[in-house]
Amino acid sequence: MFIFPKRYKTLLWFSLGFILISFLLRIVFMIWQLNDLDLSFLKLIRIIFTGLFFDLGVLSFLWTIISFYLLFTPKRWIGTIADKAVVLFGMGLVTLIFTFTFFAEITFWEEFHCRFNFVAVDYLIYTYEVVKNINESYPLVILIPSILMLVALVFVLFVKNKVFSDTFLDKTEMKNRAIIFSGSLAVCLFYSFFIKNNQAEWSENRYNNEISKAGIYSFFSEFRNNKLDYAAFYETISEEKAFATIRKDLDRKNSRFICEKECIKREITDTLQEIHPNVVFVLMESMSADFMRSFGNNGNLTQNLDNLTEKGLFLTNLFATGNRTVRGMEAVTLSIPPTPGQSIVKRPDNSNLYNVANVFKAKNYQCNFFYGGDGYFDNMNAFYGGNGFDIYDRGRGSILSDKIKTTRHLIEDEEVTFENAWGICDEDIYNKMIEVADKSYAAQKPFFNFVMTTSNHRPYTYPEGKIDIPSGTGRDGAVKYSDFAIGEMFQKIKDKPWFKNTVFIFIADHCASSAGKDEIDVKNYHIPAIIYGKDIIQPEKVETLCSQIDIFPTLFGQLHWSYTSNFFGNNVKANDYQSRALIATYLKLGLLKPNHEVLVLSNKKNCHQYLWNEETNELQSQEVDTKFEKETIAWYETADYLYNNNLLK
Repeated sequence: MFIFPKRYKTLLWFSLGFILISFLLRIVFMIWQLNDLDLSFLKLIRIIFTGLFFDLGVLSFLWTIISFYLLFTPKRWIGTIADKAVVLFGMGLVTLIFTFTFFAEITFWEEFHCRFNFVAVDYLIYTYEVVKNINESYPLVILIPSILMLVALVFVLFVKNKVFSDTFLDKTEMKNRAIIFSGSLAVCLFYSFFIKNNQAEWSENRYNNEISKAGIYSFFSEFRNNKLDYAAFYETISEEKAFATIRKDLDRKNSRFICEKECIKREITDTLQEIHPNVVFVLMESMSADFMRSFGNNGNLTQNLDNLTEKGLFLTNLFATGNRTVRGMEAVTLSIPPTPGQSIVKRPDNSNLYNVANVFKAKNYQCNFFYGGDGYFDNMNAFYGGNGFDIYDRGRGSILSDKIKTTRHLIEDEEVTFENAWGICDEDIYNKMIEVADKSYAAQKPFFNFVMTTSNHRPYTYPEGKIDIPSGTGRDGAVKYSDFAIGEMFQKIKDKPWFKNTVFIFIADHCASSAGKDEIDVKNYHIPAIIYGKDIIQPEKVETLCSQIDIFPTLFGQLHWSYTSNFFGNNVKANDYQSRALIATYLKLGLLKPNHEVLVLSNKKNCHQYLWNEETNELQSQEVDTKFEKETIAWYETADYLYNNNLLK
């Protein structure tokens, strides 16, 4: 006869506590997103029980590990000092980890409005930036003691209820312990091989799905599946049809394909005389369109950017391809749709790809990449260093691979006036860019300077006294300071001999938030883009729907350049430009059309079509149009094919 051993009382109590806290956390998230949830009594029950199912999956792994120790503990060992040390230390460590995880889930939800995903996995790699960011963003003097107090409270509760004493006195036969271990292992293997994290995605409402998940289960699921095989997870069409579709879209009056079939390489020609100004390209951290007065914001946060919209080519209807910096970098540098899983910026063997630096270098430009933090973060140095750029970064000891043949320059301490977890302030990175521009001008070398800013990022800190919003008080201050730094840069360079012969591009890497209740929150991909060059670029407001991948082809069109293109992007100003925007998450791949129709490819080999209401930001389900579906598939399938077959050279 099986008798449940008291030896497992500690583990049982811990498990009940975990389920209770997980339940309460779901309630917190429900209240947090109450206005966005799709709730009825049955859907509420499904959220709770789906969550419980995944919580039990987490516990099955814990039970397997701990019951393995308990299974092979000799009777004479039970209750000894060594046994108590192992059990108490293990209990304390697990409680500490789980308590920290619950706190981390709340902060992660605040930032990304979802459970742990691949971003959390990435953060494990970049511990310096993440730990420093946590330290600067949250009151650790309160947070850490609070976590330790909660752990201590659990221990007090267990002691008062004689949980530990029963654990150390019980000497149940191994047969019963073996039954528990076998059962735990069977359940653990069931979850490992048959239960995928995306099985929690039962609703069309994204928040319903995310709250149904378990954070720890989601984390390890993403850890295991950080790369996605497009053909295995998404709908496909024949390669011949996919490339025929894309080549038809890319075929323009001023272009000629120089390859056949599974290829998009072509020659772009312009009959007007080329001009070769210097180019300063600024990829602005998290600069959503709705921060600007030009898009209806009344907070007076972006005075300098708003002024530039009147002086340059202002693309009012441009959308980011993704929701992370590396996605923005990938889009503007390679002019390619986002493929599922990791950005190409973070993938191995991503050097010597055909990118905008190839075009500039063919025109005899010096190409430089500026980042105010350590470019090891998100693999930026390896990507840009391996694709034709010289590197300027803080570089806290990280080095470039010997395979990367480029020059790296460290930004020294004496050049820095302010720095936080993510890097030096925007004023400092612009100062470094100006210094390098001066040297290039003195050497009579045209330059292409690519600047990645960092100030508009949590913990939202910047030099005090620069703007009327105190540092570290929130996003508005970071946005306003980022804009202030742009104004300061122009003040410093307006009398430079190279200023009048320079074009400036300002575009966001992604929005400040991209999460919403729908599969893809379309509004939270809308970003500003401005191409400004005094007496070089004719001021104009362009309302054509377009994508981040179009920004450099549009610039090259403005400069009347003839060049080789292996890009998916096109010149937005061309009369035969085909309007569309590519918007994606880590898993969902979308195509937005000018009529506000959106088609989203899912990693479950299916798709959904919607009509986007721009005013309410709602997606209304539609019947899938087969032609639209195949067009969407073509964009993403061809991009994935070219990368995986080494054809982006």
